[in-house]
Order: sequence, then C-alpha cells, then structure tokens
Amino acid sequence: MKEKDFVKVYERNYRRSFLFAKSYVHDDMVAEDIVAESLLKYWQTCKEKEEEVSEALLVTILKNKSIDYLRSEKHKQEALDNMSETAIRNLEIQISSLEACEPDELFSDEIHDIIKNTLKTLPSLTGEIFMLSRYENLSVKEIAEKKHITPKAVEYHITKSLKALRITLKDYLPLLFIGIY
Repeated sequence: MKEKDFVKVYERNYRRSFLFAKSYVHDDMVAEDIVAESLLKYWQTCKEKEEEVSEALLVTILKNKSIDYLRSEKHKQEALDNMSETAIRNLEIQISSLEACEPDELFSDEIHDIIKNTLKTLPSLTGEIFMLSRYENLSVKEIAEKKHITPKAVEYHITKSLKALRITLKDYLPLLFIGIY
C-alpha cells in the first residue's frame, strides 16, 4: 500500500470495518473503539513496510481486537456469575438460618434463669404464689384455699411478682407477649 495518509486509510476502510466489528461485538461504541485502534495499527504497519500491505491484514487486526474484547467480556461475565452465585448462596444460608431460628428456644434458658433469680429476690410467699399461678396453672381461688389467704392477697402477690419480672425482663418483653415460660 503506497498511501501513507491516515485520513485516506480511515475514509476508505471505516464503514466496512465498523460493520464487521459491530456484527460481532453488538455495541456501537465498542465497535468504534475497535475500528479506531485497528485502523491506526493498520496505518502504522503500512507506513513501516516498504511493500504493499493487503487489506486482509486490516481484517485480521479487526478480528483479533474483536476476539480480545469478547474474551474480556466473557471473563467479566463469568466473574459476575460467580459473584452472583456466591451472593445467592449466602442469601439462601441467611434465609435458612432465620427460618431455623426459634426465639423462644434461643432465650428460653436465659429467661428461665432471670425469672428464677428474680423470684428469689421476692418474699418467699410471693414467689410461691407466682409459681402456683404460672407453672401449676392454679386459679386465684385455688391458690387462696391452698395458702389460706384471701383471693385479693393472691392477686396482690401475683401483681408484685409480675411487676418485678417486667423490670428484670424488659429486654425480653416482646418474647414474653407470646406467653410466660
């Protein structure tokens, strides 16, 4: 090729080079970049060589630059797919972990210990009445008969126990709305 003027090389080869690159990369901007780089490389090769350079060289340059781009995109997509698979796997683990989480089992022992320790701080009769009410499911009347006190006294002791428990279990109250353990 005797023409060493880049503008002439560009004008003569741009359109068909662009269509060639775009047919593989399917992106106008990328195709334009590939063509610009390829035409520049082709022109530089033409300038350096003394003998005529065929236009098959331009097609080879376009082909190789398009292949490089497509391989790069393939690697990017594989990396994104791997990241996506990892993210999905992590989400599935989080979902199954939350589904398996039973708050009442999680805090059950801790709450029982707090209740036991709180009841120990109360007068013994108050603690006994609370235990009869909540753990043995006795009615106020049954507790009153068993302890030989009035139903009002039983209600007083239960209220006193619940007030103390409300204070010590304030962080666990949402769980306790389900029911006292």
